[in-house]
Amino acid sequence: MRDPNCIFCKIAAGDVSSEIVHQDDDVVAFKDANPRAPLHVLVIPREHIASLVEAREPRLVGLLALAAARVARDAGYGRQGFRVVANSGPDAGQSVPHLHFHVLAGRPFAWPPG
Repeated sequence: MRDPNCIFCKIAAGDVSSEIVHQDDDVVAFKDANPRAPLHVLVIPREHIASLVEAREPRLVGLLALAAARVARDAGYGRQGFRVVANSGPDAGQSVPHLHFHVLAGRPFAWPPG
């Protein structure tokens, strides 16, 4: 299902231009418009799901995680390391209400994040 008002749904459908780095029947990965690291890619399901808390299909969440790892590996960060982040809800910093994983790499990251 697609939300006609959702920017990520529009990107997944090809209605809005974005730099796609991976796509298949279930998942689309594209470069973040406001990158926070040398590699900053968003991995989204084609299906509109508002956030991780709304996700009901373990298979789809697994496909997102595998696509995130593939994006990092294909960009050359498989051994060096990368971070995958899923913000869920406004207090966590989710600004687009469509489930997405941030894949970040290419610089050191602090812990704890925030």
